[in-house]
Amino acid sequence: MKAKTRKPTKVNVVTLGCSKNIFDSEVLMGQLKANGIETTHESNAASEVVVINTCGFIDKAKEESIQTILHYCQAKEDKLVDKVYVTGCLSERYSGDLAAEIPEVDAWFGTRELPRLLKTLKANYQHELVGERLLTTPIHYAYLKISEGCDRPCSFCAIPLMRGNHRSTPMEELVAQAQTLAAKGVRELLLIAQDSTYYGLDIYGKRNLAELMMRLADVDGIEWVRLHYAFPAGFPVDVIDAIHAHPNICSYLDIPLQHASDAMLKSMRRGTTREKTEQLLSLLREKIPGIAIRTTMIVGYPGETEADFEELCSFVQKQQFDRLGVFTYSHEENTHAFSLIDDVPAKVKEERAAKLMQIQQDISAQIQSKKIGSVLKVLIDKKEGDYYIGRTEADSPEVDCEVLIPATDGYLRLGDFAQVRIVDSEDFDLFATLVLDDSCS
Repeated sequence: MKAKTRKPTKVNVVTLGCSKNIFDSEVLMGQLKANGIETTHESNAASEVVVINTCGFIDKAKEESIQTILHYCQAKEDKLVDKVYVTGCLSERYSGDLAAEIPEVDAWFGTRELPRLLKTLKANYQHELVGERLLTTPIHYAYLKISEGCDRPCSFCAIPLMRGNHRSTPMEELVAQAQTLAAKGVRELLLIAQDSTYYGLDIYGKRNLAELMMRLADVDGIEWVRLHYAFPAGFPVDVIDAIHAHPNICSYLDIPLQHASDAMLKSMRRGTTREKTEQLLSLLREKIPGIAIRTTMIVGYPGETEADFEELCSFVQKQQFDRLGVFTYSHEENTHAFSLIDDVPAKVKEERAAKLMQIQQDISAQIQSKKIGSVLKVLIDKKEGDYYIGRTEADSPEVDCEVLIPATDGYLRLGDFAQVRIVDSEDFDLFATLVLDDSCS
């Protein structure tokens, strides 16, 4: 007689990589919950099944993903878990090779195989669960993925290999998701995508990001809408108008520029020049006074000369970005840049990254010090030790600066907004005291 299969009693989801993976894990967990399967996120408690949502973006991320897989395979050998499943970008890109090298993994799933993963877990994919997720973030903010995949031809990037072509989520569905999240207490929406500026081209025949942002800003309960991952080439100017016109759309933009040297930008296939980039940044600052701009740069790209790097440094000095991150170039198979010679030594890449971050650290210290004495609105994220930790409109969670407020100033609820006066600063963080009289703002 054939034995009946049963659902696992508990599934532990482990998430690696970026905010897009966080979103995907939350959707998976929401589906499992709807199927009556107990689900945890990155728990140390015993579970029958572990699902690892991997990252395969650059070498360091791939190494972390593989080490995590091996860790849970050892836990399986030690009888601490029964099954290990792997999904996400690394699995999408390398599952054939990895399956041969790590046979202890019970099954591998790509980035677009959620229904198959659910079926393996004895769960049914439920299409009607629009916006239903188990948030892994604090309840007051949530990532909202507005599209999947990317059509950009950037030479260094393997994302299209792992995520496929650009596919926008219909606006009505995103608004419904936002309404569901707001009803649960979410006050800040963090809009994410591989390229948010392409939103709408595939389903509406035009870039519809500005309209989407305005409709999300109109959702009751949403007090901050924050835009991430905006591609600079062909940036939709009506987005600038939307940010300026709506007080609850944050005066904040995450716009990965990657480089400033025209030679590097051309080889990277970014579709822009330093001059055009500077024109866009000037327009943003002119139309949205006080806007906080976050960007990322790549150093050590093939052929990057000392002159190219110095031009990048001078560009960063000139632009005075509020926030900036640096990646060292990673030579990725099947990308256009893989045909180039990876000719910048690893040591030089690290030295250039450290120098650029030192420049940014000095810039950040100056920007932060100028805020001393000002009264700012902050969103309270957590309490650590003797301090409440908050963020200003200029800061996205996990990647940007924080504001520390002494717990002795008064009781603050997590997820509430508060007015604070900045009294001191460090290179990246601010220290503040609570302003009890909101009229001070």
